[in-house]
Amino acid sequence: MSQTTLVMKFGGTSVGSPEALRSVIEIVRQERPRWQNLVVVTSAMAGVTNLLLDTAQRAARGENGEEETISAAEESLRQKHFSALQALLPDSPQRDALTESLGRLITSFGELCRAISVLGEASPRALDAAASLGERLSARLLAGILHNEGIQAAAIDATQLIVTNREFQNAHPDFAATAPKARAALQPLLERGLVPVATGFLAATPEGVVTTLGRGGSDYSAAILGAVLPADEVWIWTDVDGVMTADPRLVKEARTLPQITYAEIAELAFYGAKVLHPKTVRPVVDAGIALRICNTFNPSQPGTRLIANAPASAEGHTLRAVTLIRSQRLITVEGRGMLGVPGVAARAFGAVASTGTSVPLITQASSEQSICFAVPGEACAEVLQALEQTFAVELAQRDIDRVWSTADVAILTAVGVGMRHTPGVAGLVFSQLGRRGVNVLAIAQGSSEVAISMVVAAADAEPALQALHELVNAA
Repeated sequence: MSQTTLVMKFGGTSVGSPEALRSVIEIVRQERPRWQNLVVVTSAMAGVTNLLLDTAQRAARGENGEEETISAAEESLRQKHFSALQALLPDSPQRDALTESLGRLITSFGELCRAISVLGEASPRALDAAASLGERLSARLLAGILHNEGIQAAAIDATQLIVTNREFQNAHPDFAATAPKARAALQPLLERGLVPVATGFLAATPEGVVTTLGRGGSDYSAAILGAVLPADEVWIWTDVDGVMTADPRLVKEARTLPQITYAEIAELAFYGAKVLHPKTVRPVVDAGIALRICNTFNPSQPGTRLIANAPASAEGHTLRAVTLIRSQRLITVEGRGMLGVPGVAARAFGAVASTGTSVPLITQASSEQSICFAVPGEACAEVLQALEQTFAVELAQRDIDRVWSTADVAILTAVGVGMRHTPGVAGLVFSQLGRRGVNVLAIAQGSSEVAISMVVAAADAEPALQALHELVNAA
């Protein structure tokens, strides 16, 4: 069956400057004749979402000079977007209309922040409304530039496409409701030969209230739209050549992987690899859609293709990549009175859940006398307080001796589908770390056997990463 539909998502750096936008134009121009249907999803310009959220939060705190802060943010938004218009549409009759459209959105942001300042509070719903302005500006800007270049395009807000629950700032999509809504909005545009330019990151409740999918959620938006259309392929355009064996800023020998399995990328995305939003993988896997990660600034590089299963040629390539999450804390609940008592773990993680904190790693001693898990460093104090309240009686009776946390640690994760059923992998990993004098504080391995995660002291993070990457290179 011939391929007909491609969804391409462009990240913040890909649309963050006139030079970057020129690269996007050329990519779209090149791919447009090759596909019957082409849908573009865009992030906000680099730095814009942070500016929007910081301004709204400062307005809520009522800090001195908030009016100056809001006005300065409006001016920064105008300068960033209008300078791109000036560079790319210098003499176009479209420029005035587009300038007016973008200006209205920027003014509406200022008005929202002033309302937040009067109330003295920024609810999650208000923050989503503020943060959504970045993608709305970017989609209109990109669609206008494409149109001026002879590529018929139309901006569309994802509030008209993706339906979510009401969990503002980290909403979950309702695929059953999204599929007919997205098709009804996009198909007429595609049938007219237009390239829809959709806002990433944002969506709406069934009542039409703006939500967002969490930071980095534009990748997820592209996967959602790809799954419900359905598309043949989803391409994520970013500022690196694909999925790399390690963070190239920390390991100069890091290289691009030409292909990687869904299981491997899911582990890498969850454990800190910034190239792909962790939730992106599931919709494309469920829909059987090909996914590719490419570099906007090096489009001739083939990037990384995601595949369902490792080919036979991958046998022996045990470790494929290593990733690192910094600024974590290990929390331990320990006590001899826990032995054989049912429900301790459930109550512990219920307390963690009550704070809205995600736990990336869990381990428990076989004696059942301690539970140890990692949380982001900034959430540690709140989680400790919740645990102490939950186990107040047990702490008083000495059934639980203490609830405590380490100083900052890092989670190092070695990933590779070839680790399955390969004897001696853990021994190889820990021997390598031992030779470098790195002490492992905690270990966790999922039943999938695709990854081993290790907690190390913050000071050991980079030496440990570099040591394990040598095993990747040797594979």
